[in-house]
Amino acid sequence: MEAKSNFRVRVMKYAHYLNKTTNDCWRVCIIKAWQLYRLAKRMRTGVVSFYYYKTDGSVRHAKGTLQNVPAGSTLKGGKRMTKPSYKTLAYFDVEKQSFRCFKVENLIIVA
Repeated sequence: MEAKSNFRVRVMKYAHYLNKTTNDCWRVCIIKAWQLYRLAKRMRTGVVSFYYYKTDGSVRHAKGTLQNVPAGSTLKGGKRMTKPSYKTLAYFDVEKQSFRCFKVENLIIVA
């Protein structure tokens, strides 16, 4: 697959997952998928502030980064998992100094 079109594949996979889980219209899912892609892209260059719903329903303000982390990989228990997930977005929380993740449908806003 060509590297230039790889980001489109990622956006479409996010959009299809969001459409399946939330039953929102396609337009809303595409907009949110692009937000997720831009969030991950900004986190690869620095620290980004954003908000999302936690699993208990409360709102979390996070400051995260993906600098020095390979694209699409997460660390869990010291092992690198290289298969990207389109259900969650993992990031390094600079305040808690650990890896965190959230469900992609729970993203509220990128500040």
